[in-house]
Amino acid sequence: ARLDALMRRIKQQIENTPSMADFKDQLKLDITTEGLRIQIVDRESRPMFDLGSAHLRGYTKEILHQLAQTISGVANHISVTGHTDATAFHGGRPNYSNWELSADRANAARRELKAGGMDPERFGRVVGLASSVLYDRKNPAAPVNRRISIIVLNHATERAIGLEIQKGDAGVEHELLRALDTPPAQ
Repeated sequence: ARLDALMRRIKQQIENTPSMADFKDQLKLDITTEGLRIQIVDRESRPMFDLGSAHLRGYTKEILHQLAQTISGVANHISVTGHTDATAFHGGRPNYSNWELSADRANAARRELKAGGMDPERFGRVVGLASSVLYDRKNPAAPVNRRISIIVLNHATERAIGLEIQKGDAGVEHELLRALDTPPAQ
């Protein structure tokens, strides 16, 4: 119930915040077995990062700051994952591939979420997956495959990966649900 309420709140935020509304086609939300997944995907004309780099564009920083403020309303840990398309990295750096690039981009997103107000203790994992989990399997070079996934982990996933569930979750959950006029799950 808490993650459903958070998803509704983020959808409202996307619609009502001009800096996010312009990018609503690049923000994908769904509930997975791990928790609430928020994906920020590239578009051909609007990439999140400079080409072949972990340098975030200004509008991506703003989106991450806005998300940090909203996600901070629940005490769950989060996971940040960087993804690339299947195009081989040609950046002129020896021993640097899409694996390193995706991990660097995940860490850049983590740093920006922290700069946006997220407690650094909330990060449960930061991972780079290169092109091993494509969004568009039919077109491995599609821009949508270049993305950052932020998962607000559910308690089962937190336990499964060895994270301690934060004390005081119930109070934070009830505050968020009250703010959304949604009764807490029994």
